[in-house]
Amino acid sequence: MRKRMFRSSVVRAGLAAAVVVAMLGLYWFQPWKLFTDTYVDEAVPRVATTSATPPPVSASPTPVASAVTPAANEILTVGEFVTHEHRTTGSAEIHRLADGRHQLVIRDLNTSNGPDLRVWLTDQPVIRGTAGWRVFDDGEWVELAKLKGNKGNQVYELPESVDPRDFRSVSIWCKRFAVSFGAADLTSA
Repeated sequence: MRKRMFRSSVVRAGLAAAVVVAMLGLYWFQPWKLFTDTYVDEAVPRVATTSATPPPVSASPTPVASAVTPAANEILTVGEFVTHEHRTTGSAEIHRLADGRHQLVIRDLNTSNGPDLRVWLTDQPVIRGTAGWRVFDDGEWVELAKLKGNKGNQVYELPESVDPRDFRSVSIWCKRFAVSFGAADLTSA
């Protein structure tokens, strides 16, 4: 009788432990995110295009006009995403807006959804293949925000304290597992 009671309590404890481990595993890995997508389609700032035709020369110069007229938005750096831990495509751009603010614009992003994905600016170069998966937390980096969605166009504000010239790449960083899903080297536009 005692053996039977011992076995049943050991079996119950084992089952309870297995349930707890399974629940923790589901929370930690969130495997359902591999099968779900979050689409984002934010408005991308307009950038002035240069015209091949020079502006007309006026008879009366207006020296004050250039100081009053705000500068146009411009793209400072651009890059294409490469795949790291998960297949990732799209492009990244850093824009300087006419009001002096900077934004990171991610266009046509397509990557896997995952637990705890972040958008990082880093000073590390993008290395293709598995050698590049974990390099971005080795140097200087700044986390802009949680990734808004794993597909589409999205815009992230750079804090005023961040000088975009100090960073050379963007990573879609999985903070939970300290791995890059994909990254883009930023080069002058």
